[in-house]
Amino acid sequence: MKDTTIQERATGAIMGALIGDALALGPHWYYDLTELRRDYGEWIADYTDPKPGRYHSGQKAGQLSQAGYILTLMLQSLGDCGGYNETDFCRRLDEELFPLLDGSPMNGPGGYTSQSIREAWKRRVQQKLPWNQTGGHADTTEAIERTLAIAVRYARQPGKMASAVTGNTVLTQADDTVVSMTVAYGAVLAMLVQGHPLDPSLSARLMQLVKTGELPFHAVTSENLQAPNPGVPEPSRAGRFASPDALLTPSYMASAAADPGIRIEPAWKVSLVYGMPCAIYHQLPAAYYLAARFHDDFESAILHAVNGGGQNQARAILTGALVGAQTGISGIPQRLLDGLDNSASLRRLADQIAAQV
Repeated sequence: MKDTTIQERATGAIMGALIGDALALGPHWYYDLTELRRDYGEWIADYTDPKPGRYHSGQKAGQLSQAGYILTLMLQSLGDCGGYNETDFCRRLDEELFPLLDGSPMNGPGGYTSQSIREAWKRRVQQKLPWNQTGGHADTTEAIERTLAIAVRYARQPGKMASAVTGNTVLTQADDTVVSMTVAYGAVLAMLVQGHPLDPSLSARLMQLVKTGELPFHAVTSENLQAPNPGVPEPSRAGRFASPDALLTPSYMASAAADPGIRIEPAWKVSLVYGMPCAIYHQLPAAYYLAARFHDDFESAILHAVNGGGQNQARAILTGALVGAQTGISGIPQRLLDGLDNSASLRRLADQIAAQV
């Protein structure tokens, strides 16, 4: 990892996620890679306009999708409140997002509204339910795409990070497995912002936080996942999440990326290995792999995420945050910063959150 400050890594994580969102705006959701190459050429290397009739049609190169719009609302809330304030964030959704939606997919800021947000809108606006009853069952990464800012903000406070990410996730996604994987991603990102490498030993560091009670995962094994010691009772503190396995995935992916006997060439084919769909269990292994393989090369990581097709926007957001945290803001090519719409104000928001870490 580069010799960067924690503030530089925090800013890099946030801007990396926003860049990933905007880079995939044009070529988003092409499951036919032949069609993707026909429309955008053999290699997508910059921001592009969406094609007429496709997702985000009418948007322009460098603009954010709705995921980026919601992430920006989160950044504004964190900045104005000095930390995560659920009441304030929910107010922003009520006042600044939901009035722009009508419950249909091809509508709203960015030209598309995801399943989890549509379900929350219906429960909140049509059914008049309180925010503690709005979570649905989408198995996607939408919560990660906004709570990554919380993970950055509380990078030095894993317990507070896990609590805030959990609380925000269940606003739109109530499935425990999705919540646990979302919190695990936040824990990984927080470690990278602290300065730890995404390597085969990262999961052991995360498991130590489980043992001390700072991360709310249940675990009964002894060190290095060995069998529990004879005669030692099961820990009385049961974690919020039944299994710590979501914390183990990143180190397995880092091991795969470093193993000379395991090669995914070209790296964009990670989308074929782990799957092109939207579900969180397809997205996270691919993002961890790319972020470990290109830990010091932001451009390669983000472009391979985009060029893999399918749900490449989520893949690029998640990868962009992880690699941006490792390279720091100085490791992100200036052309990618310059090409991002409204880049200067987004950078100010990112710097504001980074200063709070």
